[in-house]
This record gives sequence, structure tokens and C-alpha cells, in this order.
Amino acid sequence: MPSRKILVVDDERNILEVLRSYLQSDDYSVIYTDNASEALILAEASSPDLVVVDAVMPGLDGLAFCEALRESPRTAGIPVIMISGKAIDEAAMLRAFESGVDDYILKPFSLPILAARIKALLRRYAEIPNCARCKVAPKGVQLDPESRTLKISGKEIKLSRKEFDLLALLLEKNGRVLGLPYIMETVWGQQMALADSLHTVETHISALRKKLGPKLGARLKNVTGHGYKFE
Repeated sequence: MPSRKILVVDDERNILEVLRSYLQSDDYSVIYTDNASEALILAEASSPDLVVVDAVMPGLDGLAFCEALRESPRTAGIPVIMISGKAIDEAAMLRAFESGVDDYILKPFSLPILAARIKALLRRYAEIPNCARCKVAPKGVQLDPESRTLKISGKEIKLSRKEFDLLALLLEKNGRVLGLPYIMETVWGQQMALADSLHTVETHISALRKKLGPKLGARLKNVTGHGYKFE
């Protein structure tokens, strides 16, 4: 089986070299750059399996890079781990997730922990449901997993990355009540305190209801004390 390809983006050359060396020793194929604009070109040309990107860089920063990555159908489906030299609050982390970040890790970090996060994210992406496996899809609803787009009656509806994954999960598990821990682990890849999970999922469900419209949005049901389902 060919080596999984990782794109590493960090403006600190010493960190870039350490990550390159370690990931190569872990049997990954590594492409790397200290420039986020160049990284977008590399992502288009090389189709990496995953990107590790620094949050703070001169010029195009990590969040802007992720947003640009998600705009192109060729790179929209690439998972991203962001690394940061400073702690961030919940609001900033939610903005990162909305920009297309899948996981967040703070410097200084353990290289084995980063490798474990990479393996877990690659595994999770292989398990995330896509429209081809959705047993029940409402008439007129089309989900495209490659471009990560939603169309309703032929009209494209713009979804964030997590909104798309959440809707795909609810459709794939049509009729089943999904608990908050399961939703957070499957869509966000992490466990949060119950209050944080509730807030995060509620925010995304509310946004989905608005974007789906009254008829479809009403089928996203909150089962009090248990979780959510698509009815």
C-alpha cells in the first residue's frame, strides 16, 4: 500500500524540518513549505491525504489557508490539523472549525501524540458517511462528498465543513437518535464537556435548519435528553 501523503506548512523552518523528519520516519510521504500560498498550490497539485498547518504565519495565515482550501473542489475534502503556539478560547476554536479545521493541537506538543492524531483523523475520514452510503435521502436533496456541496431541487446550498458532515451523518443514520458524544466523536473527532457539546451541536443544527428551509429543517429533530435525529 502506498505511503499516505502529508503536507506540512509552518513558517518556522526548524519546526518544519522536525515534523518532516519525524513523519517520514513514521512511513509517511511528506511535502512541505514555509509559505501558505505555496501550500495551496502544492495541495492542488499533489492531493495530500492530510495537511498539518501552523495557525500564525506571515501573509496568508492558517485560517485563511483552510478557508481557501475548502473553496476548491479538488482540495475541499482534505483533512486538516492546525497547530498553534498559544491557547485559544472556545469561540476562537469554533471559528477554526468553521474555517475547515478538523483538529487543533498546541505547541509545544509531543510528536507521538501528533502522529496519533493524524492516524485517528485519517481513520475517521475513512468512516465519515457520504451520500453514496445514505440509505434514505429526501427527494430533491443531493450531497456531493467530493466537492462537499449540497443541492436542494438543483439549487446549491452553501454549508460549512462541519454542517456538511453533520447533515451527512444524520441522513445516513436516518430515523435513529444520535447522542451528543457519538455526534461529537464522529463529526468533530473529539470529546467535550456535555455543556460544550450541546452548545456546539445546537449551533450547527440551528444553522442547518435555516439553510435547509422550513420543510426540510423541521425534520432535524431534537430528542430531549437523548440527542438528534433526521426524521
